Amino acid sequence: MKHKVTPSRTFSRRDFMKSAAVLVAGAAVGPNIISSAYGAVTPSNRITLGMIGMGKMMGGHLSLMLNNTSCQVVALCDVESKRLERDKNRANEHYASLSEKGSYKGCDTYKDFRELVARGDIDAVMIATPEHWHAIPCIAAAKSGKDIYCEKPFTHTINEGKAVVDAVRRYGRVFQTGSQQRSEKGFRVACELVRNGRIGKVHTVHVNVGGPPVDCYLPPQPVPEGLDWDMWLGPAPWRPYNADIAPDMTFDGWPNWRAYRDYSGGMMCDWGAHHFDIAQWGLGMDNSGPVEIIPPNDKDVKFLTYKYANGVTMYHGGGAGGKAGVEFIGTEGRVMVNRSYLETDPPSILQEPIGPNDIHLYESPSHHTDWIDCIRTRKRPICDVEIGHHSITVCHLGNIAYWLKRSLNWNPEQQQFVNDSQATRLMDRAMRSPWTLETV
Repeated sequence: MKHKVTPSRTFSRRDFMKSAAVLVAGAAVGPNIISSAYGAVTPSNRITLGMIGMGKMMGGHLSLMLNNTSCQVVALCDVESKRLERDKNRANEHYASLSEKGSYKGCDTYKDFRELVARGDIDAVMIATPEHWHAIPCIAAAKSGKDIYCEKPFTHTINEGKAVVDAVRRYGRVFQTGSQQRSEKGFRVACELVRNGRIGKVHTVHVNVGGPPVDCYLPPQPVPEGLDWDMWLGPAPWRPYNADIAPDMTFDGWPNWRAYRDYSGGMMCDWGAHHFDIAQWGLGMDNSGPVEIIPPNDKDVKFLTYKYANGVTMYHGGGAGGKAGVEFIGTEGRVMVNRSYLETDPPSILQEPIGPNDIHLYESPSHHTDWIDCIRTRKRPICDVEIGHHSITVCHLGNIAYWLKRSLNWNPEQQQFVNDSQATRLMDRAMRSPWTLETV
């Protein structure tokens, strides 16, 4: 039966937990654990995973987790039935190949994420939905005692980010934001060079990513068979289906929902969640941010400009450009970094290794491995929930300045605009009934 959320009823967490009691009771004996031939980690020590949002990005996560012998994927969730069937078969066939019996049917599927997070036998969840669907499942998972890996961009609005941070801290969960560049050596080395003063006093940063999202005026098209379009929209405003937003599974490219404001912060947030995050890391601003944001005006301000209290100016665009996603400029040189690219000017800056008494930043073995390790140790991972929140806040602040076309003053400690009610209203977006941050 096709699931449909009806606005006429408020579906509380208590109501849902009661309705899911039969499902949880059936799972209470634990998932269908494959034999010890799977690896050195015994079934009782294996971390059980649920995955929410089985689109293109989750395909890579699924591959990594199926081949991680310290984990077992036991549940998948998506609003598109064909994707669910495809990935369920993929997981079951993988585990069957490792089973002594040569068969396995232990990976369950759901169209409603609330059913998945209600299961008491799931330790952690991975969330790779469009970003308008990040905050609600993250909070639901935290309340249900699950550790969380959530794709970037962290949240759709600043206030959603605050709410997720509060929930993760309140329920003591391990949270990894999917800004995986922090786990890549080149970005870490670049930030260590900057943090250790190898380019002198930093005064300028250039971040090269795309711009804000646009409003959506696409024509209506028939909803593909097997897609619950109402659930895909969830808290976003209702609009007719169009394949440019959510193509069916035969489409091999990246869906274009990232371009539209109802579902995303545009490339400003999509790639900004990577490169502004590295800028924040290199500046030592993981728990802070800019104090002033100035949009371009076609006169004396060419690029969106961020001012930090320590005197650093960061631009959205400009600089060396080309290969550099992020360029740090100091009084004695430059560091330019992107994926598979790290260059310094002068070159000698890069040739001198970071010494034992220098600043050494968090060294992650890989983004997923770091998350799994932290689930076991209960330490905070390399891109913890607050880091992800502060980095995406920089992106949201830029979008708000673009939209209002005027300068903004921001208090990064209090996380609020200074005497600006119009900008404050853009820190959040209304959610379509019945969805709220307290839905589950």
